[in-house]
Formats: sequence, C-alpha cells, structure tokens
Amino acid sequence: MIKMSPRKLTRVFTILAVVLFCQSVHSQLQIGFYRDTCSLVEFIVKEEVTKAFIKERGVAAGLMRMHFHDCFVRGCDGSVLLDSTPPSTAEKDSFANNPSLRGYEVIDNAKARLEAVCKGVVSCADIVAFAARDSIEITGGLGYDVPAGRRDGRTSLASEIIGNLPPPTFNVSQLTQMFAKKGFTQEEMVTLSGGHTIGRSHCTSFSNRLYNFSGTDMQDPSLDPRYAAMLKQQCPQGNKDTNLVVPMNPSSPSITDAGYYVDILANRGLFTSDHTLLTNPATANQVTQNARNPMQWRAKFAAAMVKMGQLEVLTGTAGEIRANCRVING
Repeated sequence: MIKMSPRKLTRVFTILAVVLFCQSVHSQLQIGFYRDTCSLVEFIVKEEVTKAFIKERGVAAGLMRMHFHDCFVRGCDGSVLLDSTPPSTAEKDSFANNPSLRGYEVIDNAKARLEAVCKGVVSCADIVAFAARDSIEITGGLGYDVPAGRRDGRTSLASEIIGNLPPPTFNVSQLTQMFAKKGFTQEEMVTLSGGHTIGRSHCTSFSNRLYNFSGTDMQDPSLDPRYAAMLKQQCPQGNKDTNLVVPMNPSSPSITDAGYYVDILANRGLFTSDHTLLTNPATANQVTQNARNPMQWRAKFAAAMVKMGQLEVLTGTAGEIRANCRVING
C-alpha cells in the first residue's frame, strides 16, 4: 500500500476536486449523458478496450494519443477517425498520425456494438474520450468520470495538423505557446507531456538526436550516453525501415506512471520536446515534483485529460452522430 503524508493527500484530493469542478461547470457536456438513452455505452467501450489490450498492450497508448490528436485539431469531434476521400487527405493520413496512430479498430468495434443496441445515439467523439480514459485506467493511471455529449464533425484535413499538434522537435517556449493557444497553463503542458509514459515512437521521430543533432553529424550531448548507445542499436543509422519503433519509457512502457519524469531527470527523455522541459526553471521544477510525487501527478493528469476532452466540442444540434466513425453520414 502507498503511504502518503497528510499534506500530499490533501494536495491529491484538491486536484480531484478540481476535476469534479471542471466537469460540473462545463454544462455543454454531462457525466451520465447516456444514462437514459444508451446506459451500456461505457461498459461496451471498456470491454472493447480491455479485449484489445489483452491482445496487444500497446493499443492503450494509441487510444490515449488518439484522443489528444483528435482534441487538438478542430476540437474533440472525432475528426481524426475520418478516412481520406479524394481529393482531400484526412488527419489520420498526415505525417503526424500515419503510421504512428493506432487503435482505430477498437473504436470501430465499439461503435458497431453500440449501433446494434442504441442506433444513432452515441457519437464517435465520445467513444474516443471513453476509450482514452479506459486506456489510462487499465495501464495503472487514475480513472475519472468522462463528461459526454460531444457530436461528430464532418471535416478532417491533414493540412490542419501543422500549428495544432506539437512536433517532437519543439522547445519549451514553443510547447508553452501551443498549449496556451488551447487554453492550457505551462504546468498543464508538463502534466500532459507525461502521456509519453506509455507507448512507442518510430525511430524517425528522434534519429536526429542520435546522428545529426543541429546539423553537426553528432549525437545530442544532453542524451545519457548509455541510453543513446541503446537507441543506436535499435535504430541503426541510415536504416530505411519506417516500422522500427522503440518504447518511449523503456522501464515501464505499458504502465501509466511517473517514470517518464524520472527518465527526463536522468537525461533519458526520448524527444527534444521531452528533454527541453529541463531547460526552463519552472518546467524543470514541475518535472522534479512529478517524479517525486507520482500519485499527485496521476491526479493532475486526470484533471488535465478532463479539461482536454472539452476543447471546442460540438454539442446540441451541431455536427452529427456518425453511423460509421470512418465516414460522414450520407
């Protein structure tokens, strides 16, 4: 059992109270939104997430990341799920999502089951939000109630990725500015960066740090040498295999914990956007605090996820309830 001081417990409970406050004041979305219209929705989604997780543990990271990528582009409207249609390239086929984003089949399976029991009721955007929460919980993170009532958007454009999703090369100032545009504080940016505690990355997202940092043909001097050597073994220079991947948090790649921050403090942050959190006194302090107080970080992460799930949502009669999450209704 984890023992915590009264002060730390008070801090955690305060953060949880903020979660509940955020949920209650955002009246567009409601906890229990489907209570009378599709009461089994969260059970069905969780069952699909669990089945997929048993087959392949990495899918949890994909579903959590899917929610982030959905909400940061056009708001939480399920636009990341739409397939490309000539002549338009959709978000899912952008460089930021293809081939790295995964878990679409989990959403498809949940949607098919929901359409069978409550046709035309549950939005794809809400399924993504539920699945992200379930993925966090199944990997050891703190569960939370998901306010629902989102409706699905009808537009998805790969061209809107740039300027809305932070690339792995961003520095702390760029990250702070991008998250601020979405309504997040710098501390919430550091908190949400902890999502890198689970999942994997393609070598191409960080190989510049191994072989050509800042155009020097050298490795990033801020990388722990032993970690860099391990990464070079996994991602050989000049390798053309776009499917090569490594875990973002090698000590616990399938557990939502504060190990991400411990790694950053040891100069084992995989991306430039991870290590950069040490280059600013305020964010470096937050990294240290999160590493020292894992339960507190879990609570902050849950609160930040609830807030993120409310970005630019479509509600009421806006948008639609897609019958198939991959295509807009005819």
